[in-house]
Amino acid sequence: MTQETAAQADEQFKYYHPGEYARENIRITPTTLADGRQFFYLDDDPAYVSGAKTRELTDPRPLVDRFAPHLDADGNEVPYAAPQMRRDPLTGDWIPMATARMNRPITAGPGATAKGNPLAARKPGDPYQDGEVPDTDYDVVVFENRFPSMVRVPGVPDTVSYVDGNHLWEQKPASGRCEVICFDPNENGLPADLPVRRLRTVVEAWAFRTAEDSAIEGIEQVFPFENHGQEIGVSLAHPHGQVYCYPFIAPKLETELQHTEAYMDVNGTNLLKDIMQAELAAGERVVMRNHSWVAYVPAAARWPLEVHVQPVRDVLTLDELNDQERWDLAVMYSQLLKRGNMFFDKGDGKGMDLPYIAAWHQAPVRDPRRVNYRLNLQFFSFRRAANKIKYLAGSESGMAAWVSDTTPELIAQRFHELGPVDISGIGD
Repeated sequence: MTQETAAQADEQFKYYHPGEYARENIRITPTTLADGRQFFYLDDDPAYVSGAKTRELTDPRPLVDRFAPHLDADGNEVPYAAPQMRRDPLTGDWIPMATARMNRPITAGPGATAKGNPLAARKPGDPYQDGEVPDTDYDVVVFENRFPSMVRVPGVPDTVSYVDGNHLWEQKPASGRCEVICFDPNENGLPADLPVRRLRTVVEAWAFRTAEDSAIEGIEQVFPFENHGQEIGVSLAHPHGQVYCYPFIAPKLETELQHTEAYMDVNGTNLLKDIMQAELAAGERVVMRNHSWVAYVPAAARWPLEVHVQPVRDVLTLDELNDQERWDLAVMYSQLLKRGNMFFDKGDGKGMDLPYIAAWHQAPVRDPRRVNYRLNLQFFSFRRAANKIKYLAGSESGMAAWVSDTTPELIAQRFHELGPVDISGIGD
């Protein structure tokens, strides 16, 4: 397989349309892993962007087709264990169930089961040779998860059946898609330490996958997110994020769609935009802003550290962002991660590696209520002090009734101590 010119690469994606910066400074090279999964290099190194250097496209692992039958412990051939999902009749929520995830490698925390890092670049001569990246180096890569919570299996009809034959319990294949985005080849690095230029490539990856994944049959919501830190439950210690493509609308977004639609019906305006404007007017909880983005602690924050980020312009999804907005987002995300790491003082003034979740809420793919929505990032941590964690106990877990250990104003006050609100002049 040969690599195309940048112009040819633009033409190979039907739904993703790069802006001027990406056309000139980011090269996307697709390939296929040994078991049939899609893989993409996103290069920002000028040598690869120009085509002077090329990436390794052949996965040398002797993997069988991802959907092929396999032998069980007794030597019997069993079919691929396709993820299923069942609907909770009390809430209407779909619950994906993927038993194959029990076999995924874990390299972080006390429950580690693997010594090698499958997200690292290939290391010639290394005894661990089950890495997902064919090349010995990379900038940013995206690939289908080897142990997905949701996947469309060829030949499996997307039809509803019933558990135990009882119509109370609907079930159907979890025909979604799960992807991994590796932010950098340095497996010991932190996202907060990445240069803005690399985070700009990560932003492009979010936009690229949002555009392409939204066109997949049956996908209702595209959800890019990042889990960071052992306390969050991260199983692979490497700077990376994920993209979940749900064949349904997730409960959190469904609730937000109900409220944004009701608000539009009554007020004739966009709820998310009005929230942002109200936070700007109040001022106290705004922690950062630049030409394109506003970051604020929401007035009803649940988490002991929580920041929401919205674009100034009305935007529904990440792929709708223009070049300036993508650059300004990379700058703001960098500052948010750095200040998050400084939020809790251990007494030495050095801060800590903050465990966090960064969750992109964007308009659903097909639901007509998408017109009432607005792109926003919800960034939060359940650490409530340098040595304390906010546990979701009886009230939160049992009734989803939140009890906060702080106030939004105190969260914002701490962020104000860590840097200026206006970050328009901050670059790489």
